[in-house]
Amino acid sequence: MSESEVRQQYDQIAASYDQRWSKYVTDTLSFLKTWAEIPPQANVLDVACGTGKFEQMVLAENPRQKVTGVDISENMLAIAQQNCSVYPNASFHSASVLALPFSDCHFDVIVSDSAFHYFDQPQAALIEIKRVLNLDGKVVILDWCKDYFLCRICDILLKIFDPAHRQCYTQKELHNLLTDAGFKIHHARKVRFGVVWGLMVVTAIVERSEMKLEERLP
Repeated sequence: MSESEVRQQYDQIAASYDQRWSKYVTDTLSFLKTWAEIPPQANVLDVACGTGKFEQMVLAENPRQKVTGVDISENMLAIAQQNCSVYPNASFHSASVLALPFSDCHFDVIVSDSAFHYFDQPQAALIEIKRVLNLDGKVVILDWCKDYFLCRICDILLKIFDPAHRQCYTQKELHNLLTDAGFKIHHARKVRFGVVWGLMVVTAIVERSEMKLEERLP
């Protein structure tokens, strides 16, 4: 599997995505926005931003918030641009999570919703996310959780029938990936949306030992 399959799939469904997944998107992104507790002055990055619905929610509350979205689907990004056209502080870029087009320590808050199970190289993705995160910033990930039975079933079926799907993780597996990438788990929980959707959310910060190393570098 590679990012090309994800890109192709979402380019194809972009036009109908917001309507098809309206309730799921609204429920999960509303939860993510509340959980993330984004300071009004924070510079925010949304990884795998899709059609920009998270950006819309944040900017509707604080039009001065600086929010950037990245995605690998050009068609999803085109809709995101339209959805946020009235907000000059919103910007969108076509980019892989493995090669974010930003300088080191650029963002205060980085979020990702329902995308981590698509990442082909999750460890490398987290390391790249850490690179563009301020040393005192935070990353917030909301994704499907394999600790739930129905999510385990979906994971098995998607691996067979969906070439874009990589894999779901248990909460422990996700936390281990984060700590291995140099993050410290700050706050986490599991949450269910309806009967099917069992998700997990985690807020992580850069491990202090990593911060000290960065501070010593020239």
